[in-house]
Amino acid sequence: MKYAVSGSQMKQIDQDTIERIGIPSLVLMERAALAVAEAVERLLGDRPGNGPVLAVCGTGNNGADGIAAGRILWNRGYDVTVLLAGNPDHATKEHQTQQQIARQLGVPVAEGSQVPPGSWAVIIDAVFGIGLSREVTGAYQKLLEQLSHMDKARVVAVDIPSGIHSDTGAVMGTALRADVTVTFGYRKTGHLFYPGRTFAGQVQVAETGFSDQSLANTGFAGLVPEPADLGRLPSRRPDGNKGTFGKLLVIAGSRGMSGAAWLSALAAYRIGAGLVKLLTVEDNRQILQTQLPEAVFAGYDPEKAMEAPDRFCQMIAGEVDWADAVVMGPGLGKSPCAGLLAETVLSRVQVPLVLDADGLNLVAASPGLEHFLSENVVVTPHMGEMVRLSGRSMEQLKADPLGEARDYSRRTGAVCVLKDAVTVTAGRDGTVWINPSGSSAMAKGGSGDVLAGIIGGLLVQGANHLEGAALGVYLHGLAGEAAAGQNPACLLAHEIADALEKVRYA
Repeated sequence: MKYAVSGSQMKQIDQDTIERIGIPSLVLMERAALAVAEAVERLLGDRPGNGPVLAVCGTGNNGADGIAAGRILWNRGYDVTVLLAGNPDHATKEHQTQQQIARQLGVPVAEGSQVPPGSWAVIIDAVFGIGLSREVTGAYQKLLEQLSHMDKARVVAVDIPSGIHSDTGAVMGTALRADVTVTFGYRKTGHLFYPGRTFAGQVQVAETGFSDQSLANTGFAGLVPEPADLGRLPSRRPDGNKGTFGKLLVIAGSRGMSGAAWLSALAAYRIGAGLVKLLTVEDNRQILQTQLPEAVFAGYDPEKAMEAPDRFCQMIAGEVDWADAVVMGPGLGKSPCAGLLAETVLSRVQVPLVLDADGLNLVAASPGLEHFLSENVVVTPHMGEMVRLSGRSMEQLKADPLGEARDYSRRTGAVCVLKDAVTVTAGRDGTVWINPSGSSAMAKGGSGDVLAGIIGGLLVQGANHLEGAALGVYLHGLAGEAAAGQNPACLLAHEIADALEKVRYA
């Protein structure tokens, strides 16, 4: 796993590295500039005759990085011009030093907010760094817009594309889209959330001398999973049987809504669950046993259930006691029978429970059910469901998904998987995972049902609640990417489940 930090956390890490550990600022800057220069070389094919390169530099240390990168390329024979944008009176000490070095070496330096004439092959974007906190206006706005219209030039951003908020990924009025972003030490959360994720292009994390000691002192915003983390999930015992790999109860589906139950159960089997039982309305029996004959079936009649609620609740309790983990909610509906079922499960369950879709809507509609949530539960709301659960507005959730997921988990004890274009998974201890996988191809009906089945299938095999949920989200995204292929608009939810075999043990 990798760490992602906010802009303020990165500044503290930088300060701790310089002041406590004692690595000089100019040493860190030289290593950062070298990483940027090498990224430019890769774009230009490592041939000094290619170019020219324009390094557009603001007055802060981000701009100083840009000057130093331009100077390194100049020394290597590239045609480089450095453009100093902004008020020179506001230049930092390091910026002034880098200016002086560049001028003494004879690097061409221009000043002002107008791009020098030329057919630039690469633009080094070093106008703003991670400290941008207000909208870009005036001369800087015009400069970024002018650079944005240089279609033939490829852009290498220093740390973060200029105009992107380093924490939220928001466009601060205007922003310059990068082909490559070279960031230092750790990813910034603004690289991971949209639209910053799109503007950053390919993000390359350069090791420039920051220590994890400084990270430990400062803290981090979130963890970012990577393929090696899949080794943290339970392994497949060669001498195991279906009981070894867990019995999962999927409580899902209603009349006319059998698809959600099928997708969740299919995904659970694909991710390795040993035995899956579907508990749904009797009307779904024939179609589900035809679609997924591997699943065990338990049916009920909603009308008869409400005529004899005590008997119904006893039946539900018996099914819950059979299971090693439970998934409840996909396609369940919000009928009185579904409400009674949800209350019975929540008050009875002692094993891991994944609460999804209508399961969440039933909790939101009956706030008294929320007190049954605990560290044994994983909730998987999309933004609309989270509005109903939390009472927060959509704008508040979008502005701070990390904080909102973390707060809900701390309040209820449940692991919170807050689903969006970038899904975050929070635990009650404050740890948050930020998912980097997946694409808009997965924005299809049934995709969430597959995710619920994946998480349930991992938990039933013994995965840790928080890691199982976070890595389930990661696998879901990887499978979606693998299944989308060349026609992402055509992806169907069951194809995500079918693609799990390509990514789980890849």
